[in-house]
Amino acid sequence: MSSIFPSSTAASGGVGGPPADDVAASPDPYLPGHGTDAYRVTRYELELDYKLSSNRLNGRAVLHAVTERPASAIVLDLTGLRATKIQLSGRRVRKFSQRADQLVIVPEAALLPGQEFTLDIRYEGNPAPRRGLWGEVGWEELTDGVLVAGQPNGAPSWFPCNDHPKDKASYRISVTTDANYRAVCNGILVSRTSRSSRETWVYEQSEPMSTYLATVQIGRYELLALDTVRQPSHIPQFAAVPAELADAARTGLAKQPEMMRTFINCFGPYPFAEYTAVVAGDVLEIPLEAQSLSIFGPNHLKLDWESQRLIAHELSHQWFGNSLTAASWRDIWLHEGFACYAEWIWSEESGVLTVARRAAAAWRKLATSKQDLLVGDPGPELMFDDRVYKRGALALHALRLRCGDLAFFSLLHDWVAQNRHSSVSTQQFILTADRATGLDTESLLHPWLYQEALPPLPTAG
Repeated sequence: MSSIFPSSTAASGGVGGPPADDVAASPDPYLPGHGTDAYRVTRYELELDYKLSSNRLNGRAVLHAVTERPASAIVLDLTGLRATKIQLSGRRVRKFSQRADQLVIVPEAALLPGQEFTLDIRYEGNPAPRRGLWGEVGWEELTDGVLVAGQPNGAPSWFPCNDHPKDKASYRISVTTDANYRAVCNGILVSRTSRSSRETWVYEQSEPMSTYLATVQIGRYELLALDTVRQPSHIPQFAAVPAELADAARTGLAKQPEMMRTFINCFGPYPFAEYTAVVAGDVLEIPLEAQSLSIFGPNHLKLDWESQRLIAHELSHQWFGNSLTAASWRDIWLHEGFACYAEWIWSEESGVLTVARRAAAAWRKLATSKQDLLVGDPGPELMFDDRVYKRGALALHALRLRCGDLAFFSLLHDWVAQNRHSSVSTQQFILTADRATGLDTESLLHPWLYQEALPPLPTAG
């Protein structure tokens, strides 16, 4: 859990555990014990020294933050790694402890609301993914390298953080690792230096980012340019890929630049400076998205629809999920329903199947599935259920058919522009849709999002 104890509840002498009501007050019920709104982190500066042969990580995390209420102790999320030295605003912290997935820091004097502070944390260990409802997430060793997939609670497997999706911050990530390996992180590569058998890669992610979207990818990667066509909306696109997979990556990702142009037309400007597709050497069950990049396995580089839709899906998350991030995990349909609908848009644009036919096929599949889920509040066990994706997309299709293409895509542009790099909720989307379309959007979307029974297939007219 990452939290701040109210000063009135702190134990005198030593460091006690958080009171029960503090745990219950976690701002996201889907991940009790994770993240808090008691303080905000505005910037993370991470320095990682990683040895591949021993899976040994020595890290330094500098967190710039501000309190939202009085605090006598600060609790961060950190799992599987050991903090060794901490400074709070330049002064050494003598009282801190770790238990379970918490790092508890006790300052000499309570912090006041609105007080800015800096934590400088040295830590070390052998990082590993954490296991839970969604399988293994976080820092994971590959056959020859590292993959980090943080959604939804894997970030604390490699750095101390306030692990809540609405606490968005800028990042600087420095990775020192073995020579002849490339480290790929969020944002822009600002420097690369070599010393003896080690190389240091430094990335700057200036746009605010949720902790679960922060990532490190390490492998024997070459960097390929995917889009050399210079247009007004040109976004540099790259593939980081093992040399032996370079040709497969160029072929499998050949349509990604066109996907980018299609989504810019439908959703508005791409929200980051560039986009990188990392192709790991290992086969992956599913592709994964992080801010400004996505991770694929060689098994996702085929030209069939199943592979191409996943490439489109992960790209669209840069708008829906990364720039616009749900403030609560219950609203995950705002990520996955929109990304699924982006697949259907690409299907029609690329001449495979129309949106209408994709919608009809999805509806037929849903009609034969269990109808025991609320898309707008699916619960933690089911928040990545395919029904959230498909029925969320159908909700958008129903809205599009009711208001017409002009109003619908104008709404998407407004939604993206008004909430660029911020946190969003379903209620915000409904209010934005009301203004953009003149419809009673809540009445239209309610059966799709908050009733178990599947509504009739949306049709034009």
